[in-house]
Amino acid sequence: MANKSICVYCGAQNGAMPEYEHTARAFGKLLANRGWRLVYGAGGTGLMGVLANAVQESGGETFGVIPKHLVEWEMSKTDVTRYVVTETMHERKKIMFTNADAFVALPGGAGTIDEFIEVLTWAQLLLHRKPIILFNDEGYWDPLVELLNHVVKQGFAKESLLTLFSTCSTLNETFHTLDSIEHPIDFAKS
Repeated sequence: MANKSICVYCGAQNGAMPEYEHTARAFGKLLANRGWRLVYGAGGTGLMGVLANAVQESGGETFGVIPKHLVEWEMSKTDVTRYVVTETMHERKKIMFTNADAFVALPGGAGTIDEFIEVLTWAQLLLHRKPIILFNDEGYWDPLVELLNHVVKQGFAKESLLTLFSTCSTLNETFHTLDSIEHPIDFAKS
C-alpha cells in the first residue's frame, strides 16, 4: 500500500501563542513517524518552517510548492525532498491538491483561510472527497467555524457543507481521522 501524502496549510508566521509552534513541531514528527509525506507551501518561516523542519529531522519526506514571487518573501525552503516553483498561486494550489490525500489547516492567516475555503468549496462542488481537517489548536478556528455555521443559517449553503470537514482539537483526534484514508496516492510516483 502507498504511503499517505498530507497537505498542511499553515502560517508563514509563528502566531501569538507558543502552543501553535509546539503543535506544528509535534504534527511534523507524527507525520514522519507514520511514513507519510508532507505537502506544503515550501516556506521556511513561521509554522511552515517549523513543520517542515520537524518532518525532516524525523526522517520524513517533504514536498514543497511555492510560486516564484514568494521564494524570497517566505524564505523558500529548498532542501525539501521535492521542490517545485510555480508561476502562480493557482498553479501552486493545484499541484498541492493533486499530490495530497487529505488537507489539514493549522493556524494561519489569510492564505491558510483561502486554501482551506478553496478545498472546502471543491468538496461542496463534488470535485473531490478527500478529508479536510481544521486543527483547532487553542480554539484558533472557532470564529471560522462560527462563520460557516452562520453561512448555513442564513441560507447561503446547505447544512451538508458542515459535514465536508472535521474540526479536531487534539493531535490524536486529527491523526485518527487521517488514519481512516483508505486509498492513498502513491507519492513515489507523484
